[in-house]
Amino acid sequence: MTRLEDVLDRIRERGGRVTVPRRVIIDAMLGAGEHVTADDLAARVQAEHPDIHLSTVYRCLDTLTELGVVTHVHLGHGPAVYHLADHPHMHVVCESCGEVVEVPDDLLDGVARRLASEVGFTLDPTHFALVGRCRRCAAP
Repeated sequence: MTRLEDVLDRIRERGGRVTVPRRVIIDAMLGAGEHVTADDLAARVQAEHPDIHLSTVYRCLDTLTELGVVTHVHLGHGPAVYHLADHPHMHVVCESCGEVVEVPDDLLDGVARRLASEVGFTLDPTHFALVGRCRRCAAP
């Protein structure tokens, strides 16, 4: 089974419908790489399917996010970027050079447990990137 078909199956399993725009958007995300803005995704979609409007892309992204098939993350001061949720991960961003590094999604499990037990707070560390300095920029 292809990754596209796997994602489409997940949409169905979660009660969503597989429409032509959703299929096209998922396919465009697969072709774009891991992280793509909504506007960049819309441009990719409209280059091949000019009948799929920008508002449709945004609505589909919202629905796919609600279904847990797509996630978005804020990597800094720019627009949110979207990626498929089938490979959970977190992001760290170098504030000097802008390098984005994907890290395991369980990296902050200890912090999340402590927040839950001490403060009663449930952490979602995947929504925003952690900002710091990469190895190269932190070197003296």
